Amino acid sequence: MRIVMSCFGRLALSALLVVGAARLAPAAAQDGATKPAGPPKIEPKVLAILHAACDTLGSARTMSFTAVDTYQRNARNGQPLFYTVLSHVTLQRPDKLRVIRPGDGVPDEFYYDGNTMMAFVPSANLVAIAKAPPTIDQMLDAAWDIGAIYFPFADVIVSRPCEVFDKNLKSAFYVGQSVVVGRTTTDIVAIEGDNVQAELWIGAADHLPRMVRVTYPNEPAHALYQTDYSDWKLNMPVDMTAFSSSRAQAAKRMAFAPPPAESPRPAAGRPPPAKQP
Repeated sequence: MRIVMSCFGRLALSALLVVGAARLAPAAAQDGATKPAGPPKIEPKVLAILHAACDTLGSARTMSFTAVDTYQRNARNGQPLFYTVLSHVTLQRPDKLRVIRPGDGVPDEFYYDGNTMMAFVPSANLVAIAKAPPTIDQMLDAAWDIGAIYFPFADVIVSRPCEVFDKNLKSAFYVGQSVVVGRTTTDIVAIEGDNVQAELWIGAADHLPRMVRVTYPNEPAHALYQTDYSDWKLNMPVDMTAFSSSRAQAAKRMAFAPPPAESPRPAAGRPPPAKQP
């Protein structure tokens, strides 16, 4: 189903709806209170789309993609502002990850080789290095605990991407298809969990996410978080030297800065708290 309609199409549809309503009104009155059963809160079609995406991501031995994270912050005067961060991601399961972020903000690089993790700021020639656990899943938790490092796209690189849906899904329905997002045909699904609502654009043919929009209804600002995905490459050969950097290892050392006490790891799609601009 196309979700975009021309002005002519909207006018034609409006006319048909008016005529149809006039014709159906007497019949509706005769039917009385009889109403058809509504759709299920969690549509099986949506579960199939989500699990196809999770199976595709979770079974990939190697993976690379580009992610553009957009998040909203209020300025001092209350005006909502949008910020973006570009990430080039490469991984090999179960224990290797590289994230290069050229901007916006201060460019940085992150390397994990199964033994150590490094956070490197080239412009300052500073690096923080720490021992790391043996899997990407464990490392993501450790990176937050040790250095307040979090990747909004983390849910697509863990070993079980669908775990978040299996635990907390409250509603899920099919919206339609788009041929605009990601320059390919995508299935659009809307889902809701505990204190989170999301809309996902997932490739109809390759089952890979192209865009995810997330809001948190109970968050005071009702801020929007969005991640756009592109340049997907799965199960391609990866150079093992990609997961370390001699330049980073030679940089001036500094300690990781842990998050504030009892500060939980941010939820999916949400960057860590930041000071107001």
